[in-house]
Amino acid sequence: MSQKNKLTASIGDQAMRLITLLMALGVLVLMVWIGWQMFESARPSIQTFGFSFITNRVWDPVKQEFGAFPFIYGTLVTSLLALLIAAPVGVGVAIFLNEMAPAKIRKIVAFLVDLLAAIPSVVYGLWGIFVLAPWLRESVEPGLAKWFGFSPLFQGPPVGLGMLAGGLILAVMILPTIAAISREVMAAVPDAQREAALALGATKWEMIRISVLAYAKSGILGGVMLGLGRALGETMAVTMVIGNRPDVLPSLFAPAYSMAAVIANEFTEATYSLYLSALVEIGLILFGITLVLNILARLLVWSVARGPKGGHLV
Repeated sequence: MSQKNKLTASIGDQAMRLITLLMALGVLVLMVWIGWQMFESARPSIQTFGFSFITNRVWDPVKQEFGAFPFIYGTLVTSLLALLIAAPVGVGVAIFLNEMAPAKIRKIVAFLVDLLAAIPSVVYGLWGIFVLAPWLRESVEPGLAKWFGFSPLFQGPPVGLGMLAGGLILAVMILPTIAAISREVMAAVPDAQREAALALGATKWEMIRISVLAYAKSGILGGVMLGLGRALGETMAVTMVIGNRPDVLPSLFAPAYSMAAVIANEFTEATYSLYLSALVEIGLILFGITLVLNILARLLVWSVARGPKGGHLV
């Protein structure tokens, strides 16, 4: 290569490095800017209520008393419930599609699972109101109350609209995310891993557990955390089925309220500055929870990825 071509290539490399660096810094600046603008808009509420805004259970715009705890509680309960349901189902779907399903069935099932991610959230909400809620009210919740009524989680009247409905509809919505990422991660596992386990006399399940899941556990964990992040920020579908009542009750049958839902429902009704500032502070809390969750998820994925490849899944 001539000296001129080397110089041109060097300039091109430096330009590309600078452009990509600016793009990365642009994302960081955007995040900081969003957080700062939300903090500035929420400042009146922060100065008025302080830390008690997070712990207070009363939300009364008429008396100008605002507390975010019911919304934090409703968001966390429905999101964790969705994760408990969707994570094992999503990983199981990924295992089936990658390791067990015939080629023809694999394509059909994979298409249908991916199609779930393309359905608008308002459609999920309508399905939740007209199908899921009546089914819960008439069949599921009475059965749960009958067999597990000794637990505070399954006490109260079977309304159909509540945290259980919100958690179930969120589980359906985050299922394709978890399944798709887990499927791609498992597909990246070298075939030599599988063949080595089978050659040593492992059964099909032992091969999946020792070779596939152990090798792909960091990626699967990342997919689960991504699904949890989606559940925390979901608005429309949850708003339509959670009941929209700012209470803190242990029963999953009880109506509740989420942070995203209260912002969507009451933002246009905020007729004075403190009311609007309180809603923005709820958005700031949601932003902070999501940010902390992603940081913890990244640290957890790194810690898992540093472990030895293969071996027993822990």
